[in-house]
Formats: sequence, C-alpha cells, structure tokens
Amino acid sequence: MKKIVSTKRAVENNVGEYIAKAPKTVQPKLREIRAAIREAAPGATERTDYFAWPGYSYDDKGYDYDGMFAWFSLKEPHVRLHVRPPVIQNHKKELAGFFTTKAVVGFPSDKPIPKTLVKKLVKASIKVMKDMKAKKDKSK
Repeated sequence: MKKIVSTKRAVENNVGEYIAKAPKTVQPKLREIRAAIREAAPGATERTDYFAWPGYSYDDKGYDYDGMFAWFSLKEPHVRLHVRPPVIQNHKKELAGFFTTKAVVGFPSDKPIPKTLVKKLVKASIKVMKDMKAKKDKSK
C-alpha cells in the first residue's frame, strides 16, 4: 500500500500569544485590528507561520503566497496592517496622514484603530489576490 504524504505545511496560530507579548497599553489596539480583519474576512484561517506575524489566508486554491492576504504587526509607534500591493496605492487619498509603504499602513498606537478603513483595505487585498489568480487561470 502506498503512503500518501501531505506537502501542505502545518498552520500555526499563536496570535493570542503575539498580542500577549506586546506592551499592555497596545494590546487593545492589536485586538481591535484582529477583530476588524476577522469581520472583513469571515472563514479565513488565522495563522502565525507565515512571516511570524498574525496573518490571514484562505485555503490555498491556487492562490500565491499560500493564500495569504493580510497581516498585522506592532512596530512602535504604529500598529501596522500589511496588505497586498497595490492596495495602499489604490487608497492613497484615504490613507493620507498615515504612515505607508508599498504594502503597509501604520496606525498610531495611541489613537483609535479606524476599523472601517481596515475592513475596506482587507477586502481590497482579498480582491487583489483573487483577481491575480483569475488572471493567471485565464492565461493557461
């Protein structure tokens, strides 16, 4: 009998631990951004095995980056949301006044997390991921 070996790596979920290790003053902000991402992406897998930050993916259905579409992290003085490019560039006007890079927006850790904006950016990141797959599938 032939043994079937899975090539799928184990998914770790140490998000609670990640938040617990953060300074007590910032933990509520991390919980807020976590909740906003989970609301924007119901059914997503929460994990910490990809980049060692809390991240979110949909089961790999041919998506690149193992289906990852959003992460969050703490780098004082910001709680950061990581999304797929070109989400940040496509929302430049709404992100004016926030720290941004090509794929990261930083929310000041001493101010409320803009949950509606987080949800919008996460949904846009999911769309980018799905559109990339559709484009790839179409070119086959």
